[in-house]
Amino acid sequence: MRLYIAAVLLACTALGAGASESASGSFTATKSCEAYSSFAKRSNPGEIKISAGTAYTVREINKTDYDWVRIEVPGAEPKLRWVQRECGKPELEERAERTAVRGGGEVCSLPNQQDSYVLAITWQPGFCEHVNYKGKKPECDAMNSGALEAKTLSLHGLWPNKKECGTNYGSCNGPAFSLSQDTIEQVAPWMPNFRYERTFGAYEWNKHGKCQSLPPDEYFLKAVSAVRVVNDSEVGKIVLGSTGKSFRVTDFFDRVKARYGEQVANTITLVCTQRKYLQEIRVSLALDFATDRDLPQMVANAKPAASRTANCADDIYVEAAGR
Repeated sequence: MRLYIAAVLLACTALGAGASESASGSFTATKSCEAYSSFAKRSNPGEIKISAGTAYTVREINKTDYDWVRIEVPGAEPKLRWVQRECGKPELEERAERTAVRGGGEVCSLPNQQDSYVLAITWQPGFCEHVNYKGKKPECDAMNSGALEAKTLSLHGLWPNKKECGTNYGSCNGPAFSLSQDTIEQVAPWMPNFRYERTFGAYEWNKHGKCQSLPPDEYFLKAVSAVRVVNDSEVGKIVLGSTGKSFRVTDFFDRVKARYGEQVANTITLVCTQRKYLQEIRVSLALDFATDRDLPQMVANAKPAASRTANCADDIYVEAAGR
């Protein structure tokens, strides 16, 4: 009985304070990231980083739809450290991300249940130069050698979202990945991997694309159209105009607000690696978004992004292509 009362009190406290949740499982790092004793304060005693390919024991997550994971880092003091979810692959017990039943009895891998989208746009030089990745990426090899230039923003993915599932909506059943040669040629300038192979495209389709109703050709062409809208907007002008230089986060959003208004600015999140280098731009989109006009029309009715930046300091450096 005492244990039950304690559990109820703990649950009520957590709900009232927005507290973190205990968790168990493993977290396999896919890249080197800082491991914080407090992610809110960005404190990192000993300047500890996790190592790509290493599995760590999970002890906690920051919320139900978590973006931070608390792990045990051997040799660190304190031993428990917070790392960003995107720095690795979490395998949590009793969460079953691909089939877990969430609010309303919905299954988070059931297709065509999305209520919004996120457009993920990569700044390819920043990714290739500063993000660890397994295996080979021919587009990065070409970019680092100077054979491939970075003249535009690039498509990472178009992600259907479902509120009840948070970041876990995905890996639905759907048609196999298959694109016409015409689609491949149209996508390749905006998704550099397509110039050499289609492995990343297949990954994005299997993880995200199958959860919406458009067939593969239409899905990728719409995603590319959305990237082109952003590329041709003030957002693209700021990034491309800052290649090889830094810009301040406040200056970026001030320019976007001055050009389009606060509603548009609030749909954008800048994502960095090592807190300094631009890696990605994420744009919140409504369920019925269209790509045939400019940025304000494309993001009309979209919900605000959760934050303006992710893992970014005040100054963001836009890496140029090549070493």
